[in-house]
Amino acid sequence: MGDEQLAAPEPLETVRSFINTRDLELGLEALATPADLQRWLSEHGLLGGQDVGAADLRRAIGLREGLRGILLAHATGAAAAPAAVDAIAAAAQRAVLLVRPGPEGFVLEPAGRGADAALARLLAIVVIAQADGTWTRLKACPGSDCHWALYDHTRSRTRTWCAAAKCGARARARAYRARRRSPP
Repeated sequence: MGDEQLAAPEPLETVRSFINTRDLELGLEALATPADLQRWLSEHGLLGGQDVGAADLRRAIGLREGLRGILLAHATGAAAAPAAVDAIAAAAQRAVLLVRPGPEGFVLEPAGRGADAALARLLAIVVIAQADGTWTRLKACPGSDCHWALYDHTRSRTRTWCAAAKCGARARARAYRARRRSPP
């Protein structure tokens, strides 16, 4: 992918990067083990060195796939699947955020520690992106074997595919073949 064209503004790029830890097209999973999750969260400044366990990994993957489901809804205009909303709600129950006064106004801060705090930081980014209007620009490519998270930089907010020449072309070809097969 031309990932630089799909990148979101910081800190929303961290959420996009988190969602893209699973590459459906290539069958790659960057968060295969708790150690992988711990490394990813630490590299992105979301975890302060605490250990991450198997239950944390399950919650993180649930959150990631729930967010991907919401991004698919952003791309297609359809309602988010209830399973996506439920997955986010499950992660959010343990990812408690507090509102604290900061030097430049109020900030959302995790109440817990470890992976739950790291997931809370990701959710805080989502909440702030909703407030500033950038959240709905984060979308997932609707290609059935893709679902790559992308940021819609277009003025009209109409970008759908990660790459029109790849996923978009596949969808157009499938639609064309389906039209040709159906009787007039």
